[in-house]
Amino acid sequence: MGQEILFILLAYLKAFAVGGAICLIAQIIINFTNLTAGKILVYFMLSGVVLTAIGVYQPLVEFAGAGATVPISGFGYLLANGAMKGAEKGFFGAITGSLAAASAGVTAAVVFSFIMALIFKSRTKPN
Repeated sequence: MGQEILFILLAYLKAFAVGGAICLIAQIIINFTNLTAGKILVYFMLSGVVLTAIGVYQPLVEFAGAGATVPISGFGYLLANGAMKGAEKGFFGAITGSLAAASAGVTAAVVFSFIMALIFKSRTKPN
């Protein structure tokens, strides 16, 4: 029982450290550059794709779990990983593999966004 709790706490600590480091990098970029939030988002997603392609992101996911898959770079990892697995089936598989891998998350985002739009009234944020 004690070892199981220690194992869980260690997993939480690793996820927090890696996810926090990714967020720290993003915050530093926000504070010290003039990049817009959209550009930073795209760069982080593309960094997940590139790091997956060169084989660096998978060991990070195995080490940190959700700490590496939840940030936007994890979405890039998911797309690249799906495309690489789909490429084993040919060109068409490479194109559709990333979409198949991300379909559940994208569907959930659309459905829950729709539900929230029905529940809450949108308004412009005052400046």
